[in-house]
Amino acid sequence: MAHPRMQCAQRYEAGDAWLADCSAYPDLVRSAWDNEALAPIASGGRWLVAEARLATAYHVLIRIRDEHRGPILADPELDKLWWLVPPDSAEELADVRKVVVQPAGWCLNCPPTGWQVEGRMWITRPDGSGRLTNSAVLGAAFGPGGRRAEAS
Repeated sequence: MAHPRMQCAQRYEAGDAWLADCSAYPDLVRSAWDNEALAPIASGGRWLVAEARLATAYHVLIRIRDEHRGPILADPELDKLWWLVPPDSAEELADVRKVVVQPAGWCLNCPPTGWQVEGRMWITRPDGSGRLTNSAVLGAAFGPGGRRAEAS
């Protein structure tokens, strides 16, 4: 019988393949995962990273229906949640108070989709489809008062 991690890896292979292919160096990503390490994957090619504090944004997860959720990565020790959003999301989320959209080229240290590494885990795992969280849906999920007031 296969080791439990191997079974998990097979189950999540499509998500892992997609995530590794988002890197300019997919072989290095897989090598990091084989060594049970986080793999740095630069944003910008296929997605940007919308970052928020875990403690203040966890409630947002339940406000976004499963079919509208893209990959979401959590690191409880750092108190961070990261949503993978479309590359054109920076402007849409610029006025959302509790979200910072990291610029293209910013590296997100990712575990494989099937298990956590160094306490970091996927809340919503990449599934290989390329589905991302729509920035308008994410902004709306932060609710009333979530947007910054317009400058007068």
